[in-house]
Amino acid sequence: MGKVTVAATVVCAAAVSAAAVLVVRHRMRNSGKWAKAMDILREFEDKCGTPIAKLRQVADAMTVEMHAGLASDGGSKLKMLISYVDNLPSGDENGIFYALDLGGTNFRVLRVKLGGVGNVKKEFQEVSIPPNLMIGKCEELFDFIAGELAKFVATEGEDMQIPPGTQRELGFTFSFPVKQSSIAGGTLVRWTKGFNIEDAVGQDVVDELTKAMERIGLDMRVSALVNDTVGTLAGGRYSNPNVIAAVILGTGTNAAYVERANAIPKWQGLLPKSGEMVINMEWGNFRSSHLPLTEFDESLDNDSLNPGEQIFEKIISGMYLGEIVRRVLLKMAVEAEFFGETVPLKLQKPFILRTPDMSAMHHDSTPDLKVVATKLKDVLEITNTSLKMRRVIVEVCETVATRGARLSAAGILGILKKIGRDTVKEGEENQKSVIAMDGGLFEHYTKFRKAMQTAMDELLGEEASRNMIIELSNDGSGLGAALLAASHSQYREYIEST
Repeated sequence: MGKVTVAATVVCAAAVSAAAVLVVRHRMRNSGKWAKAMDILREFEDKCGTPIAKLRQVADAMTVEMHAGLASDGGSKLKMLISYVDNLPSGDENGIFYALDLGGTNFRVLRVKLGGVGNVKKEFQEVSIPPNLMIGKCEELFDFIAGELAKFVATEGEDMQIPPGTQRELGFTFSFPVKQSSIAGGTLVRWTKGFNIEDAVGQDVVDELTKAMERIGLDMRVSALVNDTVGTLAGGRYSNPNVIAAVILGTGTNAAYVERANAIPKWQGLLPKSGEMVINMEWGNFRSSHLPLTEFDESLDNDSLNPGEQIFEKIISGMYLGEIVRRVLLKMAVEAEFFGETVPLKLQKPFILRTPDMSAMHHDSTPDLKVVATKLKDVLEITNTSLKMRRVIVEVCETVATRGARLSAAGILGILKKIGRDTVKEGEENQKSVIAMDGGLFEHYTKFRKAMQTAMDELLGEEASRNMIIELSNDGSGLGAALLAASHSQYREYIEST
């Protein structure tokens, strides 16, 4: 019996020893995997770094590209498009004007009654475009739009009626690439956002809309054709004369600003009476060797429909921020088994993690990061996360959002430098520079917005930052189109000329 007991004890001890070895090995393996995940994270954070010196380099590069784009078409990655808007709203516009805001699968029609700043009445309706019209014929699309516009006109109430014998005037916000030829004319360069109507490319979109309105007997004149960023600038200027630029930070991004007309070498016409011209920068296409790009940005760009284009947009706008986070987490899953031995299937799907999901995780203030856990479960079907892992995920979100926000601030500084508003000059201590800002990313992503404002303050310094104000301009593009119709109204032009 004694021998058996001793033998059993030896076997038992050996088993315990083997189990202990396995536990130690498992811990070491997990420790190694965690270290690898942390290496990926730290390298990513390092590559995304945006110290003030780098932001200044980005701002300087933006200013250089602005000069080049104003000098000649094709001279820069920035198109610096002449908008032909040389007469921004002054705040004393009066009357009833219409706007059509076409920028995606829905469009909006607006009726705006202007009675001076603070006295604006708006009515609007949103219309979905049938999918077949997005890939059909040019005439069919514009006939549908004109028909919906006519229905909306028919709902004019007593207090929103155009005086008898007066032609209705329309501002047309058209958020697709257009080569503008006048304040109320421009040819479509190409479609985006799911549209593909071949016979419309190369056509003047104002002519097409005008012909469609004539076919149904709608007496309306398009007074202004504008990009949504230019519309936002007009909307901002109406309520605040200190607005000098507009930036959209939403799904995509763009900027427009007021330039001195004599500082545009490529401008061939007579200088406008105002001496000013609004420039649509198309800044999403900005690129510089100073931008802090990572392997994840490069792979995202290579996999996109427009490789090599819109680089700035791909690192600062809402379309892409969530996707960058997904790509970082995927590398951790593949190379460090961050979510276990198998890579979660949903995590492998491009664009499944949207920026609103990322924002919700980044803003999670619960002690156990419950929101992060819920998002991982609902969006990516990942359930086995520890609090330590969830903290890492928040850190990835923080890194991506902060880089985007600070680079946005550098872009704005580039504009301020170009027009000499980046410093306080003697005698101009109280001159305000206001940026009208629109877009869901800026409006709803609080930590993004705060990081951007912090970077602006750091870049400008205490004195200059007091004079630089970023204002949210909700629905700027629709209202702005109506305002530009008012400031370029035939009736107004007639009154001013007599």
